Amino acid sequence: MLPASIQITGELLSAAEVQDICESLKEDSVRLLSVRGCQVSDRDFGRICRSVAESCSLAQLNLNLGVVSSISRTRHLADALKTNRSLQTLFLHGSPLLDDGLVTLNPALSTHPALICLDLGDCMLGDEALSLICGMLPPDGAKSGLRELTLSANPGISSKGWTRLAIAVAHSSQLRVLNLDYNLLGDQIAGMLAVAVASSRTLEVLDLEGTGLTNQSAQVFLDMVENYPTSLRVLVLAENDISLELQQQICDLLSEGEDDDDRQAPPLQPGSASSNALLPIRDKYQPIRDKYHPPTWLPHSNSSPQMVLLASGLVLYFSGLPGHLAASSMVCSTCTKSRTE
Repeated sequence: MLPASIQITGELLSAAEVQDICESLKEDSVRLLSVRGCQVSDRDFGRICRSVAESCSLAQLNLNLGVVSSISRTRHLADALKTNRSLQTLFLHGSPLLDDGLVTLNPALSTHPALICLDLGDCMLGDEALSLICGMLPPDGAKSGLRELTLSANPGISSKGWTRLAIAVAHSSQLRVLNLDYNLLGDQIAGMLAVAVASSRTLEVLDLEGTGLTNQSAQVFLDMVENYPTSLRVLVLAENDISLELQQQICDLLSEGEDDDDRQAPPLQPGSASSNALLPIRDKYQPIRDKYHPPTWLPHSNSSPQMVLLASGLVLYFSGLPGHLAASSMVCSTCTKSRTE
């Protein structure tokens, strides 16, 4: 039986629907569960978390847009993560966790054996939470850590907190993607991040959209990619006070690096990639709308500094789901989203 995908957005979940979800999780027939923006009772949320704990098939869990709305729900989720061993991707974007919520989740997050992708965007985090997150980016030679981290729109984090993150990124042996968009970073923090990027041997994608940068930051990044070897392939600088000329120069240099890697990389062998691998879906939004980006560490194609085509395709398989869930429009077989800026 192929693993199922259950995706529900903005719905009021009935007890019967929650029961069907829980049964599917317990039967290990669900690989992706997304209930983003859904309303669910505290009792039913606890039931879902207990079923997540029992699941051996669940790889991706999307609780974006306020589903984890209280400290009691955070505790339920933490308990589930302590037992679950299969989850690779967790999305909590737009959940009012605060630092206390991260303190509650941290023991389970930092010791989970499979978790590699974490979205904590717009979670009202501060420096205490960021200090714990830095612990999920272990230095070279330590245990494996996160490959993708999203911290978009957390204005409570201070310059001191961002400086600590830059140090952690510089020494992380795993991180491929870092999304810091819509934080008030400024040129000073951007300069520290440039040093971190230059030090990192793995970071390929850095999103600094709408972070208060100027040409000063862009010039630092230009000098870095022009004069020093780096793994960076995508640098998002949209919605900053940066000239088109500098953006184009950076884009051209990064594109040259991609071309060189393509020429050096050995050809893929048939069947070498997993045919049912899940690509994460990240909610990245401004106050008036959701914005979707593909948070993968695969090369992107940027045709110009003002136009970044971002598309993610997710092939979702489902079979053997309980009756009305399988028949419902809330379960999708294919999801493809793109955005042009």
